[in-house]
Amino acid sequence: MAKGEGAESGSATGLLPTGILQAGERPAQKEPKKKQQLSICNKLCYAVGGAPYQVTGCALGFFLQIYLLDVAQVDPFYASIILFVGRAWDAFTDPLVGFCISKSSWTRLGRLMPWIIFSTPLAIIAYFLIWFVPDFPQVQALWYLFFYCLFETLVTCFHVPYSALTMFISTEQSERDSATAYRMTVEVLGTVLGTAIQGQIIGQADIPCLQDPNGSAVTLEGANRTHSTTSLRKTQNAYLLAAGVIASIYVVCAVILVLGVREQREPYETQQAEPMSFLRGLRLVMSHGPYIKLIAGFLFTSLAFMLVEGNFALFCTYTLGFRNEFQNLLLAIMLSATLTIPLWQWFLTQFGKKTAVYVGISSAVPFLILVAVMESNLIITYVVAVAAGISVAAAFLLPWSMLPDVIDDFHLKHPNSHGTEPIFFSFYVFFTKFASGFSLGISTLSLDFAGYQTRGCSQPAGVRFTLKMLVTMAPIALILLGLLLFKLYPIDEEKRRQNKKALQALREEASSSGCSDTDSTELASIL
Repeated sequence: MAKGEGAESGSATGLLPTGILQAGERPAQKEPKKKQQLSICNKLCYAVGGAPYQVTGCALGFFLQIYLLDVAQVDPFYASIILFVGRAWDAFTDPLVGFCISKSSWTRLGRLMPWIIFSTPLAIIAYFLIWFVPDFPQVQALWYLFFYCLFETLVTCFHVPYSALTMFISTEQSERDSATAYRMTVEVLGTVLGTAIQGQIIGQADIPCLQDPNGSAVTLEGANRTHSTTSLRKTQNAYLLAAGVIASIYVVCAVILVLGVREQREPYETQQAEPMSFLRGLRLVMSHGPYIKLIAGFLFTSLAFMLVEGNFALFCTYTLGFRNEFQNLLLAIMLSATLTIPLWQWFLTQFGKKTAVYVGISSAVPFLILVAVMESNLIITYVVAVAAGISVAAAFLLPWSMLPDVIDDFHLKHPNSHGTEPIFFSFYVFFTKFASGFSLGISTLSLDFAGYQTRGCSQPAGVRFTLKMLVTMAPIALILLGLLLFKLYPIDEEKRRQNKKALQALREEASSSGCSDTDSTELASIL
């Protein structure tokens, strides 16, 4: 096995019951125990599994709003309903799937992998149909609402067990942190792929717009409409091509994850007689102080970045006037974020995760202010985009790096409460998605009230001002509020080290306790 980050290596002897060890192989009592270690291949296979969610989520987050308004030509009011209900339903399915996973039994593939395997083919079909324009405009809004909700349900069946898998690939904090860094790098790379594929393919199409949506001359209007219809069909086909490419990436990444990763059960978990009920586990999770404080802090900071994501394409197109450049600006942001993930991983190991939160996420504020006050300038916008990607990297990495620390703290306080990991991950995502769906619905509705003109080459001043507020001032306020709330989060580096030692002692005690021969055989086969 290759050595990973940190000097904390591992061995299965510290996890197996003593009855399994051969005579003479029992480690000396004072000899430091080697710790379990993941190979680079294991970490990469695990990390690749995060790409499907990010590739599809990035394409939907950045492009679905402008697609519904300008390509599918859905009324802005109905588009706001689709975006809000879709995100709200997506949020609702997270705890629902978490509940179902908590009731799942362990199989030869594990408890989480079957969900990933069976949801993948259905998810890619639903994703493709989101970007298809049906020939019956009367029920167009229902079409997009149904397939958007269906896809979000299926991708939740992939992502919730994948997120919970963090706790089952290793029992070591350092290995989980290292695997999380690999995962975040690949996930940000996934956003780059989603941005590049969707943006560059769409950018090759002649996205139609109307200089005068109301039309003044009958002959000119007819000519414009003929050309516009042809261009619109070309744009629709470009969206379908991008959807096909992204769906292919989804399948390849899912296959690599399933073949390259194995779930592991905690030694003390195998000694539990019955799993905890979902409702009791939910009550315990929601009463765990560090978890609530972590959610409160990252809820607002994540909401800020999602608000920028949802309105960025419209902001670049109509407020900054870069109709043919927004996909390249998105690519600059995501490339910058990908390259700086290792930097933030190094920073949090040197200075602690809470310090990384304050430095990383607050660094977005000056650039958002600059965007708000500057005139439309393409070079400055690219500089701001590259700099903003640094903060985006921190926003990607830190929440998922800190959540396992909260779960470790919970296990110490409730050592008999196993099977709660999906609850932690699913409700964390639930609150974030519900809030983001609400914000996107409100922002699209605000554009409708401001007088948004579908397929217009330009927009009224009220629409441009609204977009500027949604992309700059509102996210700044949300970031500052989130950082203030995050001061209440109690798990610092000293607390993490104490929890790590206590958990290791708990595992060693469970491993050396009197397990039956059957339990020992089962545990050995799992490891």
